[in-house]
Amino acid sequence: MNDLDAFVALLAPEGQSLLAELRDHTPSDELAAATRLRRTYPAPLVSAALGQARLRQRAVAKFGADAGRMYFTPNGVEQSTRATVAAHRAARLAALGVRTLADLCCGIGGDAIALARAGIRVLAVDRDPLACAAARANAEALGLAELIEVRCADVTEVDTAGYDAVFVDPARRSKARGGRIFDPEAYSPPLSWAIEAARKAPVAALKIAPGVPHEALPEDAETEWISDGGDVKEAVVWFGAAKDTAAGAAKDRAEDVAQDGADRIAPGGRRATLLPAGDSLLGAGLPDPEPGPVGDWLYEPDGAVIRSHLVADVARQIGGRLIDPTIAYLTADRQAETPYATAYAITDVLPFHVKRLKALLREREVGIAVIKKRGSAVEPEELRKKLKLGGGRNSCTIFLTRVAGAPMMLLGHPAADAR
Repeated sequence: MNDLDAFVALLAPEGQSLLAELRDHTPSDELAAATRLRRTYPAPLVSAALGQARLRQRAVAKFGADAGRMYFTPNGVEQSTRATVAAHRAARLAALGVRTLADLCCGIGGDAIALARAGIRVLAVDRDPLACAAARANAEALGLAELIEVRCADVTEVDTAGYDAVFVDPARRSKARGGRIFDPEAYSPPLSWAIEAARKAPVAALKIAPGVPHEALPEDAETEWISDGGDVKEAVVWFGAAKDTAAGAAKDRAEDVAQDGADRIAPGGRRATLLPAGDSLLGAGLPDPEPGPVGDWLYEPDGAVIRSHLVADVARQIGGRLIDPTIAYLTADRQAETPYATAYAITDVLPFHVKRLKALLREREVGIAVIKKRGSAVEPEELRKKLKLGGGRNSCTIFLTRVAGAPMMLLGHPAADAR
């Protein structure tokens, strides 16, 4: 039984009954479960169901409670967009007036689900028959089949004319290449093809790796870096503008969108969006701030801010400066509120010295230390071993970094703990 046949068997009544028995399955009892279930069900079907149960458990981190009803492939779990990120993108597309969309390289349909839930009718295309089968099953399982049409085809041969928007999520993993692909032209399809396809659509969004070099980004598009819970998840290249969205009805809808920054596409712009709150910062093209001495407060910008090169915009918000021309830590003499960076009250700024640090922590009865590094060769775990922190009742945050080119250690506390 090949993978596709095994998957189709899971959708049949016997497969559904087996999956229901595995709903509360835990990996630790898999051998016992397999032995027990093979007394009732065919061995290939049991293997397929156990594999699907494992994938559902892994998918909870991305899809939450929906994972228990959905269907996955190994690649689908790895490459699918986290549900919170997909929902953000779908909401933005809906706000731009998009009502119909071609989802190219749809995989198991994670983005199509979010788009359909936002009221967008989706053509979901992938060349992998197993992924398409999973996408169809997911649309059915979540009650979205009327809004999602799944087509198994080469995305480069699909006519997207007539759709309000195009979304492309090129494959960025390859077994032949040994995992992640970092060269955008090695994506499948290549980024250059995706960009040209996007330029033909009224509105388009391309999902790419967040580490993409800025020089590889098209100047006629906005690029948005998205973090979720402080972790940078992806970058999205946006084409089009609210005033230029699809001819006819879609154009009229888009022109009615409120003209705040998050509901418009800014060609050439760089944006950082932080989930789950949804704060979105569009860069103003500012030069890097001047470095200066460490003040009473240190600010650690969110990863999306750093990736989008918007540290200068946050510095302007807080009235801050860099601690070093090459380090993305900001400092200020007064505390300022910003959602785009975490603030720390700084108590000590010292040249790096392990023995001095160890003595200082012992003197202050520090038993718990969060160690962060940026621009330092010292590994936090190695330093932690040398510090031999005991049962002290206090805590602190230690920053290993450079200040004006010199290796330094900064001690402090998160703003919430400093009040």
